[in-house]
Amino acid sequence: MATLGGPLYQTFLDLARRLDPDGKIALIAEIMEQYNEILEDMLWKEGNLPTGEKTTIRTGLPTPTWRKLNYGVQPSKSTTAQIVDTCGMLEAYAEIDKDLADLNGNSAEWRLSEDRGQLEGMNQTLANALFYGDQSVNSEKITGFSPRYPGLTGNFRTKANVLDGGGRGATNTSVWLVHWGPETAFGIYPKGSIGGFQHRDLGEQTLWDNQTPPGKYQGYRTHYKWDCGLTVRDWRFQVRIANIDVTALTKDASAGANLIDLMVQAFEILPAKQMGSPVFYCNKTIKSFLRRQMANKTNARLNFEEVMGKHILSFDGVPVRRVDQISNTETALS
Repeated sequence: MATLGGPLYQTFLDLARRLDPDGKIALIAEIMEQYNEILEDMLWKEGNLPTGEKTTIRTGLPTPTWRKLNYGVQPSKSTTAQIVDTCGMLEAYAEIDKDLADLNGNSAEWRLSEDRGQLEGMNQTLANALFYGDQSVNSEKITGFSPRYPGLTGNFRTKANVLDGGGRGATNTSVWLVHWGPETAFGIYPKGSIGGFQHRDLGEQTLWDNQTPPGKYQGYRTHYKWDCGLTVRDWRFQVRIANIDVTALTKDASAGANLIDLMVQAFEILPAKQMGSPVFYCNKTIKSFLRRQMANKTNARLNFEEVMGKHILSFDGVPVRRVDQISNTETALS
């Protein structure tokens, strides 16, 4: 027997939820909508490869020589390495029965409301991948920040930019200091392609239902696509504050990780020459504690600044932005 509705299909119940009392498409209160403000801040650049971006980084400096009279100097050179960041292909389809969409003459508005839901779903998926995506585990995804800064010790350079918040259980989160800029970190899309979220109206098509054997009906189909990736050109300008046990935090900062001190340390890790636009990223749990700790009058580093008509929480002049996809259940880094 055929199953009515389900995650892949729209039903009359879905239609009723989207109609206001006048029979028009209602403004949807997107209860699934999240704050993932990293997507507003990211710089985007067309990659130099059809699949992504190849970056050349300097791994060693030439060594000069103190020359003595009558003695020569041996030539020296710097060393470099190349890193390739590959884009992922984020895609989705939406299908709806033509008769259902055409009810009350609202097919265009109905499909527009579906576009918004699809975009939010892609936003959340991409925001999660920017922090936790790992192509060594899932080759179809992008590689985010966490796999690039995976531990406090080990045989990788980025451990110098990972701070320990002290948590050792299973209720940890991270705060990130990210510098967006052409020489530090940026989003990429494939060479020769269109950047950003794309949607294409495929029009009326013959669709198949989920009966056995399947039946045909006329419907509308829309294709959504976002080819994107992340490049960290200079790892020294990104800092991870890991192992923050969210269950140990207090509003007066009397216990748990000392967020303010750790954020100060993050600044001091950075190279002397500042490049790019720095932003702190944390989830709503951390941002809530930071705002509550503002009540401590000795904490002058946190304040609100007005930017384009909005009050933005800042730390030493650097915006503190909320990303709901940053987890509170990260595995503690050893």
